[in-house]
Parts: sequence; C-alpha cells; structure tokens
Amino acid sequence: MRCYLRAPSVIGCSAGNVIRRNTLPRFGANIQRFHTSPITRINPLLPIDPLETLEEEEVKQEKQRLNREKRKLSKQSGETSKTTSSVNNNSQSPFSEEDEQEKQEKRKEKRERFYGFLFKCLETSGITFASVAVLAAAGLTYHEVYENHVLSKLEKAFGLGDTSFDLAIHETANSSGTDWVERPQQKLMDDIVSGKIKGRYFLLIGEKGTGKTSLVLESFSKVNGMNCTAMDAHADPEIFRIRLGKALNFDFFEDYIGSLFSIRGPRDTTAILDIERAFTKLEEVAIKRMKRTKKPLVLLINSAHLIRNDPEGVNLVELLQQKAEELCGAGLVTMVFNSDDYWLYERMKKLSTKLEVISITDLNREDAVKTLKSSRKRFFKEELDDKLANRVYDLVGGRPQHLSEVSKHSNMIVASHKIIDREKTWFLNQCGLIGEGMDDDVMESGKFSTSAMLLAKEFVDMDKARHKSNGNIENNKSPHELPLKLSESHKIPSMPLWRARQIMTRPDYIQKYDDLNIFTIDPDSNVRADSVPMMRAFHEIVCQPGFDELLESTCDRVAAIESLGRTRELVAKDLVLGGQYKLKTIKKYDKPRYRDETVTHISLQGSDEDDRDEENAIPLQDLHEGAHKNWWQKRMQSDYVTTYSSDDSIKQDVDIRNDITVKED
Repeated sequence: MRCYLRAPSVIGCSAGNVIRRNTLPRFGANIQRFHTSPITRINPLLPIDPLETLEEEEVKQEKQRLNREKRKLSKQSGETSKTTSSVNNNSQSPFSEEDEQEKQEKRKEKRERFYGFLFKCLETSGITFASVAVLAAAGLTYHEVYENHVLSKLEKAFGLGDTSFDLAIHETANSSGTDWVERPQQKLMDDIVSGKIKGRYFLLIGEKGTGKTSLVLESFSKVNGMNCTAMDAHADPEIFRIRLGKALNFDFFEDYIGSLFSIRGPRDTTAILDIERAFTKLEEVAIKRMKRTKKPLVLLINSAHLIRNDPEGVNLVELLQQKAEELCGAGLVTMVFNSDDYWLYERMKKLSTKLEVISITDLNREDAVKTLKSSRKRFFKEELDDKLANRVYDLVGGRPQHLSEVSKHSNMIVASHKIIDREKTWFLNQCGLIGEGMDDDVMESGKFSTSAMLLAKEFVDMDKARHKSNGNIENNKSPHELPLKLSESHKIPSMPLWRARQIMTRPDYIQKYDDLNIFTIDPDSNVRADSVPMMRAFHEIVCQPGFDELLESTCDRVAAIESLGRTRELVAKDLVLGGQYKLKTIKKYDKPRYRDETVTHISLQGSDEDDRDEENAIPLQDLHEGAHKNWWQKRMQSDYVTTYSSDDSIKQDVDIRNDITVKED
C-alpha cells in the first residue's frame, strides 16, 4: 500500500468552509468566481488573483521538494530482496512519470522563455526603428524649415528699410535736405541702385572726404533701401565676416542645432570659407527676387582700402571680385566697392572684365560756395557773404570734409588756416628732412623723406611754371598784388605715375604716400597732392630759405651712406692736424727682382670754415611762437593761383584785410 504525503493547504471560499487541495480539481477554473480575497475586493477588475497565484506556486514548490526527498530515500534503502526490489520498482513508476512530466514542463518553460526573448527583441527593434524614424523625420523637417528661415532672413536684408543703419545716419546728417549738392556722378549712381544698369560692378575711387559714401547712400535713400544693403570693410577677415553677416542678415549657420552632432575641422572654420557660404546663399536669394522684381540686388562694400595688401587680404579681394564678376554677369547682384587708395584698383584691374571705375573728386567753386552758404544758414542762421565764401574756397578748396568742418566754426578763416597748418604738420612729421647729420641707421627714413620732398618740390615748380605761362606772374609784379579770380576753380598739378617714380628714384614709396594721404593716385594713374591744403603746405615748405640746400645735403648724406655699403675704406686713426701717413702700394711681377712701388701720402688738413652749428640749421618752418600767424597773413594777401613768396616785406592787401579779420576762436 502506497502512501503519498501532501501538505495540507486550505483556501477560503465564500461560504467560509474549508476545502482541501485534493478537492480543487472538481471545481476547476470556476473557483475564481467564488474567490473573494481582500485584493479583489479592493480592485475587482483584476483578471487574476495574486494570492491564488502565489499559493499555487507554493504548492508546486512543496511537491518538488517531496519528490526530491523520496528519490533520496530510495537511493539510500539498499534492499536486495526481490519483494523489496519489486516494491521499489513498483514504487518508482509514479516517480518516473512525475520526473518525465517535470522535464516536459521544464522544456516547455524554456521554450516559452525563448519565444518571449524573441518577442522582446522584436519589440525592442520595432521601438528603436520607430524612434529613429521619428527623429529622422523631425531632423529633416527642422533642416528644411531652417533653410527656408535662412533664406527669408536674407530676403529681409534687401527689403524696405535700413538693416545696417547706415541709411539712418545719412538721413540724420542731411535732415534739412538743403545741404546736399548734386554731384555729376549722382545720376549714374541712381541708375545703378534702381536697377536700370546691370551686368557690371563698380569701384568708387577718390581721396578721403570727397563724399563717396554719401553719394551712394543718397541713392539708397531715394529707393528707401529696397534691394540694397551696405557694409564697412575691415583689415581682419574675421571682423569682415561678421560685418558681412550683419549686412546680409546671415548667421553662418552658427545657430543651427544640427551642428551639435558634428565637429567642424580647422579647414571648415576659416573666414574665407564662411564668406563663400554667405555669397552662395546670397545667390539663391537673388535668383528668387529676380523672378519677382526683375531687378538686381545692390551690395556696397565701403572703405575697401582697409583690407590689408598682404597675401590674406589679396585672397579676400580676389574672392570678392570673383563673386562680383559672377553675380553681375548673371544680372543678379551689383557690387559697389568704395576705396580711398589706388592699390585696390591696381589689384582688381588684373582680373577685371566687367569692372567700371567712377572717380570722385572735390567740388568746384560754384558747388563749394553753395555748400558753405547752405551749411552756414543751417548752423548759424545767417547768410554768408560771397567774398568770404570764395576766400574759404581759396584756402581749403572744395573737399566736402573740409567744407563741413569749416562751416561749423564761428570764424571760418581761422578754421581754414588750422586745416592747412594741420596738413603741413602731418607732412613734416612723416617726411621731414634731417640733413647731413643723419645717422646711418636711419637711412631708409632718409630715403623716404627725400623722395617725398623731391616730388613735392617738383609739384611746386610745375605750379609756378603753369601760372607763369598763363600770365599770372608778369611785369615783376608780386604774387600778392594780383587780383582774385573768383570764376576759377583749383587745379592741382599732376604727373603720370611713371614720371613720379623717376623723380623719387624709388617705385615703391608712392603707395605708402597714398596710404598716408600725402599724395594721391587717380584711376588714370596720375599723381598729385592729396588736397588743396596739402598743396599749400608744399608751397610753404619749399619756399623756406635754404630748403634747396637742406634737401641737397640730405640727398648727399643718403648717397654717402649707400656708398659705405659698396666700398671699402681705410681708416687712419690718431691723425691730428698737420699729421701725415705714408701709404705704399707694391705691385709684384713673376720675377722676384722686378716690382713697382707706389707711395701715397695721407695728411689731415684743417678747414677755414667751421662746420655748421645746430643752431644755424636750416628749418623747414619757423619755430618761434606765433610764427604760424605770419603764414595766415600771407595766405590772406594772395590768391591760391599765385605762387608763394618768401619776401616778408610785402604789405597786406588792404581790401581783403578790411573785410576779413583773422582772429583766433
């Protein structure tokens, strides 16, 4: 008789009776309908009862434990009898069935676990793919939106209004509208800005303060900034990049979130590459706007001469010129360069096929007088006398920068004299002569100064010869006694660039003088003084007593220093006055008996004239206090068309001095 031990376990039911485990099969799955555990009472929506599941697990574990104990006892019995073995065999049959059933359950459990693992892998893969797909769709959508946003920002830069605020500054400076004088080039610039002229790009070249920027901004204001934008150049390409981005309303993708997932290498972060990217986007915008407006965009690059004339600056200029050639050839963008120096034109001329140069010069006498009258009326509410206005023009010429400065002073004559003195001081500070006492270490500075003075002297001589040929100096009349010619405008003498280099004996200095605003080079390659005040400074310096001797001595000293590097010198030390050295030169032949001897005697002789003292050095201008006022009087006594005179005994012109009194502010 077999005995099976089972752990007593009870399960509560609705009737409160106790039902043993061996009676559970008769109820089957219907017992869940009568099961009312505390958890189902709390949440009756649960599909199963957790307490019942836990109880079944405990019963299963207890059954497995009993089976293990039975197998252990059967192995330890060791009975040899047949009855016992048969009993054991009969008793092992139910355990073998149970072991087989347990193995099947384990295999089923492993199979279920494997299927569950595969399902979880497929589920995870699906979730990952869906997430990546969503991210990709979001990224593509963001990229497209960002690209459209960049193009829309670029279009706003060429819309109505003033994004760079240059137009607002120009309108503020000319708020009255009466100070503006129509220049001969204004009509051409209006046609360029309005889009009537296309297929070319332009270079505005002229001296500093001639009104080049104001000329372009005036045309911008007439179209209210439509299809126009402007920027100021800079020597540093990085700052140039930032200013170009500001003008075009372009951030160079610095606010692009996609850049967080990539690292830009050193080859992708240079200013030149960013400028190339900006022009690429500008081309896309220009194509879209051309379809709507049928007009090209206008981009002004102001102060382009500030770009350095070095390899990096040359690369930047070549990039800008290539884009200008490409965009203007397609009729998309008209680029306007504004420069004070000649070197930019010289650089762009090498590669230009569609470049057009516009030269901006000073105002003539009529326009200058008109400007002075309108400015004086604006600032001081007074009507300016024609004679005084013409006298100011005689002193400073028609440079708008000088006229604007003079018109804001209560005493315009004094302000004009100060401008001339300032230009004269600037020239002497940069190119003053040192004389024969120049040290050999500063030979380069001596060459720079003598070249400038030689060219200035040549201009003065040309000016004198021109006025003499015109009959302005005749019958031994003093230049100060000649009447004023109010109908004439200033004509500063000029010469070709190649001729100026011959006079200076140096071809490389002229561009440095142009950078210093001493001399200027126009688009026709003619050299002249930078302004009328600078030309007056040339006259006053050259007419100083002893200037020719000082210039000659400085040139001789420069030549002597240069000769030191080309010759070998024999220095005789401790040679006093009257002393003598004997120098013997021996020339040997092939035969040792024959030779020639040449004897040279070296002696130090005294000079009757002592060297010039420093106190007697030739000055380039009077150094005593109040000397500048002497020049003020001389300037007032004569017209500019006459030459300067060094005679201090000439009396003042009574008519002019009675009308205009020179007094300091």
